[in-house]
Amino acid sequence: MSNQPYEGYDPYGQQQPQAWPGQQPYDDPYAAQQYTQNTQQWQGQTWETQTHQPVRAAEETAYLPPQGYGAPAADEVPAAPAPEPAPDSAYGPATVGGNTRVTDAQRARAEGRSPVIEPGMQPAALTALLGLLLAGAAAVGTYALLVPLVALQAVTAAGWFRLNGMWPARQGIALGFAGALAADAALLVSDRSPSAILGTLGVWVLLSLVLQLRSHADPDERMYGLMATVAAAALAIVAGGYLAADADAVTVGAIAVAVAVLARALPLPTPASVVVALLAAAGAGVAAGAMTGLGTPGALLGAGAGACALIGHRVASYDYPSRFVHFTAGVALPLSAAAPAVYVLGRALV
Repeated sequence: MSNQPYEGYDPYGQQQPQAWPGQQPYDDPYAAQQYTQNTQQWQGQTWETQTHQPVRAAEETAYLPPQGYGAPAADEVPAAPAPEPAPDSAYGPATVGGNTRVTDAQRARAEGRSPVIEPGMQPAALTALLGLLLAGAAAVGTYALLVPLVALQAVTAAGWFRLNGMWPARQGIALGFAGALAADAALLVSDRSPSAILGTLGVWVLLSLVLQLRSHADPDERMYGLMATVAAAALAIVAGGYLAADADAVTVGAIAVAVAVLARALPLPTPASVVVALLAAAGAGVAAGAMTGLGTPGALLGAGAGACALIGHRVASYDYPSRFVHFTAGVALPLSAAAPAVYVLGRALV
């Protein structure tokens, strides 16, 4: 007969609790914990370990390694919170079809509105003030004319870059303004010869091309920057035509531009406003011509300068410009665009 006690017999009078099949009885909790852990590791990944929650008692008494080869179960992963749009966002949330962010001009076209915002009365008043300064300084002398002219050229270069959406563009603005100063110096040295303006234009176009070729930007961006730089420099340099023109022509033309821009800012329909502005420019040319001795040709000079000023005013109004554009390009472009007409008509009529 075997000396081993039968299963369930307690030689000390205490009977062990019956264990489940495949489970070893342990009195020590730590040993039970180790057995449970070893059993979990030996069983590996099964259908039950993937689809069922772990037993609460096992969680309280033993450390269970992550199931699914180190990845948490699908029903144990917390759901990520849905992103909420910012309350102060100026644009709507992104869509599957693409980005919903559009410019003000694109939104205006989509809604059937005009993408043109005119500068208004305040920039027109500044244009008129600058025009009157040009007219008065021209009557005083050439060097007196340089003061408002240099201010006009600086605002022209800065306003053109901002009108094209290129900001900050300090190098381009500085280059255009430097070209204007070079043209002014060449005009003074050459006794106000118009060839100084043409020569400076040629040199600055070549200089702008060389500088853009040294840029590391994309080809499209370099081309866009080249065109903006050349145009800004050309407008600032062409504004030096006031220095090359006759003093009486500058006085008549600057006064005509001032009156035309003020009339254009009146709250009238656009066609009527344009007609009123041209008539006002012609009338101002007649009045200023009578004061300067230019006489009747002052009407033609005033009308020509006013027409060019309205073109510059329209350019400064295009494509939803900002307030900064209105107070730079909106102020300077009417006067800068009128400079060639003042020079050509002044030489032809005086």
